[in-house]
Amino acid sequence: MAATAGAYEKLKLHITPEKFYVEACDDGANDVLAIDRVSTEVTLTVKKDVPPSAVTRPIYGILGTIRLVAGNYLIVITKKKKVGECFSHAVWKATDFDILSYKKTMLHLTDIQLQDNKAFLAMLSHVLNVDGFYFSTTYDLTHTLQRLANTSPEFQEMSLLERADPRFVWNGHLLREFAAQPEIHRFALPVMHGFIAMHSCSINGKYFDWLLISRRSCFRAGVRYYVRGIDSEGHAANFVETEQIVHYNGSKASFVQTRGSIPFFWSQRPNLKYKPKPQISKVVNHMDGFQRHFDSQIISYGKQMIVNLVNQKGSEKPLEQTFAKMVNSLGNGMVRYIAFDFHKECSRMRWDRLQLLMDQLAEQQDEFSYFLVDSDGKVVTQQEGIFRSNCMDCLDRTNVIQSLLARRSLQAQLQRLGVLHVGQRIEEQAQFEKIYKNAWADNANACAKQYAGTGALKTDYTRTGKRTQWGLIMDGWNSLIRYYKNNFSDGFRQDAIDLFLGNYSVDEVESVSPLHIQKDWKFLAVRIFFFNSFDSHFWKLNALFLLFALVNLSSY
Repeated sequence: MAATAGAYEKLKLHITPEKFYVEACDDGANDVLAIDRVSTEVTLTVKKDVPPSAVTRPIYGILGTIRLVAGNYLIVITKKKKVGECFSHAVWKATDFDILSYKKTMLHLTDIQLQDNKAFLAMLSHVLNVDGFYFSTTYDLTHTLQRLANTSPEFQEMSLLERADPRFVWNGHLLREFAAQPEIHRFALPVMHGFIAMHSCSINGKYFDWLLISRRSCFRAGVRYYVRGIDSEGHAANFVETEQIVHYNGSKASFVQTRGSIPFFWSQRPNLKYKPKPQISKVVNHMDGFQRHFDSQIISYGKQMIVNLVNQKGSEKPLEQTFAKMVNSLGNGMVRYIAFDFHKECSRMRWDRLQLLMDQLAEQQDEFSYFLVDSDGKVVTQQEGIFRSNCMDCLDRTNVIQSLLARRSLQAQLQRLGVLHVGQRIEEQAQFEKIYKNAWADNANACAKQYAGTGALKTDYTRTGKRTQWGLIMDGWNSLIRYYKNNFSDGFRQDAIDLFLGNYSVDEVESVSPLHIQKDWKFLAVRIFFFNSFDSHFWKLNALFLLFALVNLSSY
């Protein structure tokens, strides 16, 4: 990628009562972004125009701007942590942010407006405090290696903001004003949300880089029970694209998978039950959204192999049956379907039975292949299709299966690149195996925290290759935390995500703020009871935790 297409890396923020000045401090740079705090106009100026009286601080990127009740706010990255390097390009995790008001005073607000503005600021802070925002000023993190290899020279010359895949730019709404002004694009930093792990590894004395990147879609984004299924455009809830990359001696290999909610119209709203019953909509045409979903997936990835891991009995059974029926009705040879009842097959700790599924998918995986480009930049193989895995949440069961499919692909890649000798297995390379398992378990935890509010379940298997009693107990604890969050705090989390992504705009003219709409008193009463009981009856919480642990133990 041409250096001119990158974003500025070194920035200083100068604050005066009238303007914010963002100074580019990269070598040879003279650009300064001036943001008028009264008119909100954004213009390009030069360093000599920055008043010496300005208060100055370093920042690491502009996330964007947003309008709240008090007026406009500027959101900047104030801390970052280096994750590693992707083909010599630094990749960073944003670890702290600041939300700066254009207004110098809040005296123009009523008490109710002040209260609302404070609530909206709390929502923004909540989203920013969820771990997993990543960026690079010189590399496009939103595209897979295969997509980047199939681009035009014009694409290579675009700014990071112009060329980024909008599905994975979480601050796209915040940067909308910047997007309209190409001359300031080097100040606009696309930020993805998800997970990235980068490791320098060695097998047989041969050193290679191994990367794992999960990109969360910002379309139909949300939290576990509030966002299920698809929308009318075919966007699936909790859609994540996961790419595994190997870089050895100039050659690059990539294997891509996706996960996403079962792609028709269904819901599972929290109702204080441990597992609310899924409801399939009876009033919409499911096939329209279903077809849109797979049309877009085929354009992006080619052939689709659906791996449905939900239970084939109980409340999940109708979802599996409907999914299978709709794939059959779609009649598209590019879309294939397999159902595997994960919990039934692996009950009583029989996790070796996952090999049954791997064996069923092996021929399909060999047909799909993987992306490989040699040290001369010549494309050797393309990935011709993708595994689209799902369970109910597309978290715990899904991550286990994805890690096994990725391992099988990695085995073939490392053998082809000459890192592994003939007959050697990844499982026998103890040092790398530990890195691999821990990274996939960390990926599971990141995806789970972002969607369900807790770490993933079943990560003891991902980390060790074994299911343990302690792992089941920890699953019980995480299930309890999920239960609490799903019923008592996920409404706020969903509102926060919608505000951040622009699904709700504060500047809409409304006679009554949505923050003051009366909630259902039944849920409010239960919430008050829960908190009142918590202090005086702590033993009940422990008993509930034990119950969840026993429920998990009895499931295996």
